[in-house]
Formats: sequence, structure tokens, C-alpha cells
Amino acid sequence: MENKGTIVYGIDPLVIRDHYEIDYLHSYAEDSPFFIGLTKGKLLGSRCTACGYTYSTPRAHCMECGEPTIWHQLPLTGRIHTFTTCHYGGEAFLKETPFTLILVEFADADTLFLSRLKGMQPDQVHIGLPVVARFAKVPSFKVTDVWFEPADEE
Repeated sequence: MENKGTIVYGIDPLVIRDHYEIDYLHSYAEDSPFFIGLTKGKLLGSRCTACGYTYSTPRAHCMECGEPTIWHQLPLTGRIHTFTTCHYGGEAFLKETPFTLILVEFADADTLFLSRLKGMQPDQVHIGLPVVARFAKVPSFKVTDVWFEPADEE
């Protein structure tokens, strides 16, 4: 017996199509300032209140000494520490494939920041390349609201 809206395709293997929809509520909780910062053209990391270790991606507590951290504004420029070219990506990135993922190093941070590099062909990317952060004009409150582009060489 077939339910309304369900279509059965063959018997071996049995394949059923059934519509499913849900609204999902998500909270970034204590990471909310990072995503709000992106809407204002700011990159926010965190700095340990005890040892001063600085994270490019926010942490509530220091992974070195365990003490609490505070929000710290990162510079909008950095250099490529390493990179990879992705020839396949999730559905959100299929139109951009191939795309380049980079780890950005900032002068005043102890960790790296993972992001996408736009505005350059993958075969032109190199370690040490200066990059600058760019932000979505219409934010989606996701990590894809920030990416990097090549900066002028200093």
C-alpha cells in the first residue's frame, strides 16, 4: 500500500521518495560575537587573560593554560601559511569548484584561520602570499561570510 506523496521505485533495491521539511533553530551561543563581528567587517579571535596566547578562531578557554579568554580583534591582513585546492565540495561550493582553502597567519596571533581564497587561480597561489579579508554584503551568519583575496605585495 502506497501513502500519499510517496513513490515506490522498483523492488530491488526498494527506493522511496518522501518529502521531509523542518525549521531548525540554531544558536552560536558564546561564539555569537564572532558572527556579529563579520557583519561589521571585523575578525574576532580570542586572547588568554593569563598567558596571552592568541587564537584566530575563538576559544572560551585557553588550550595552553585553561584560563578564560577575552575577545580580540584580528587584523584584516595576513599571509598564506598553507593551502589546498578543492576539486569537489559540498553543495554550497559546487559552483565555485575548484576553490582554494587557505590557512591564514596573522602577525599577532598564535594560531591559523581557515578560509577560502578568491580572486586568484589555484595554480598562482603560494605560501607567504599576502591576503586581505573580505566580507559578504548581505550576511548569512555563517563562516562563509568572510573570505580572503590577494593583497598588494608589501
